[in-house]
Order: sequence, then structure tokens, then C-alpha cells
Amino acid sequence: MAHTVGASCGSEDWSTIGGWLKSSSSIPAFSYQHPQKTQFLCRFYRTKRPFNYVKKLVDPTRSRVTGLSMNKKFVSYLRVSTARQGESGLGLEAQRAAVVNYVKSLSGGAKIVREFLEIETGKRADRPVLAEAIHFCKESGAVLLVAKLCRLSRNLHFITTLQNSKIEFCAADNPHATPFLIHILASVAEFERNQISSRTKEALAAAKRRGVKLGNPKYETAIPKAVEARQKIAANRNAGLRKMVAEVMEKTGLTKLAEIAQALNLRGIRTARGSEFTPTQIHRLLKAA
Repeated sequence: MAHTVGASCGSEDWSTIGGWLKSSSSIPAFSYQHPQKTQFLCRFYRTKRPFNYVKKLVDPTRSRVTGLSMNKKFVSYLRVSTARQGESGLGLEAQRAAVVNYVKSLSGGAKIVREFLEIETGKRADRPVLAEAIHFCKESGAVLLVAKLCRLSRNLHFITTLQNSKIEFCAADNPHATPFLIHILASVAEFERNQISSRTKEALAAAKRRGVKLGNPKYETAIPKAVEARQKIAANRNAGLRKMVAEVMEKTGLTKLAEIAQALNLRGIRTARGSEFTPTQIHRLLKAA
């Protein structure tokens, strides 16, 4: 006949059953409870408050010390798409305020060691100022800081390549984004770029059908100014490249054009079109000095 355990067992039997339960391999033994953890759980049930509220009572929040703040050195990169935006300064001031406020919120003596400013569209991957900022980060070990991820690039391939290059970069509006989240945000930025381009083309086509004359009405005077501006940009960039070549030759003692070109390529420096340097290009660069 079946009997209930409580009805048929005395105190001695209970001790025997308890010993059998502890020694049995099929039934897990009772786990040890840490006194501090038990006290914390009891306090949680007594207060009947949410878990995060009780956790703050037991373990107060610490000051914001992150891996980025321990690095201390940041390089800010600010970008606008058009010259008009660059002249107005409104977009640049908002980006500068965002990166400065983010660095100030970090502890551990974090600071911005250098600022790079560029006026270029986000669809292009061959941006000389950005290449210079990345090169500076590689040499100094600083973190590349932007106000938003779209300011860095709207090209998914470029963002992926930058991630694979092991250059640490951070967006002030989402500093704790994981590589997976950055990949998704870059995809959204590229999609948005394509949508903007499609809407612009459709609007221009509609205006053309209405008889609107497209283009710059001051075309004849605008072309010489554009050529002069491009020549000035190219001259400034070539002057910086010649300075780098002189530095390479002085530090390494290299004299052959092929070796100098290889040294620039190893540093990650590219031509204006994003290609690797060749001995012929180094020859033309030094000859134009």
C-alpha cells in the first residue's frame, strides 16, 4: 500500500532520507548560496521594486570610464557635402559641438588632438583629407571621431574596409554601436544616398520637361573659377605629398623611386584617384617641385 512520506516518516527517517538525497548521483545536491547574494535577493523581495532600482541601492553606478576614454586621444573629422555648406559653417558648427560635447562627457583626460575638415560628397571613397586623417590615426594610435556615421561615409564598402583595417573609429551620436550595428547603419545610409540621388534626378527631369533651362547661367565665367580652384587643391595636395616623400627619404635613406612609392603605399597613402603610387608618379611629383 502506498503511504505519504509526511505521514509515515519520523524525524530520524527524515535525516536518513536527507542523507540519501545528498549522496544520490541522480538527484543534484543543494547549491551553496552566497550570504551577500542572499541578502540582496531578500532585499529585492522586501521592497517589491524593479530589479534595476534595487541594483542601484546595492551597487551604485560608477563614473563613466570606458575603453575610449582610456585611450584619451581623438581625431575629429568634419565633413559637409557642398561648398555653400562649408561657407555658411552651420553644419560644421553642429558637428564640432557634437564631437566636443562627447569628448567632454568622457573621463580619464580624453581630448581631441587634431581636427580635419573636408568639403566633399559622402559617396566618394577617395577623399584626400579623410585619407590623411586615417593616416594620422595609424601613426598616433588615436580614435577617429565623427559626429554621425553618415559624415564618415555613405558607402557600405568603404565602412567595411575601414573596419577591416583595424582603425578604431567612433560616432558621437552612437558611441557604443557594435560592428554588426555599424554595418546595418552604413547600409541604411547608402540606401538613403541612393534615394536622394533618385529624387534629385527625377526632379531635374520634371523641370526639364517643363522647359526649365538647367545648368549654371554664368557658365562661361564659372568654368575658369572651377579650374583655378581644382588647380589650387591639387597644388596643396602635391605640396603635402612632397613633404611626406622628403620625410620618408630622410628617415629611411631611400633614394630609388620604386622604394619611395612602396613606402607611401605601405603607409596607406593613395593618389588623388585612390590608386597606389608608381615610380613614374613619384618622378612627376618631385619634378613639379
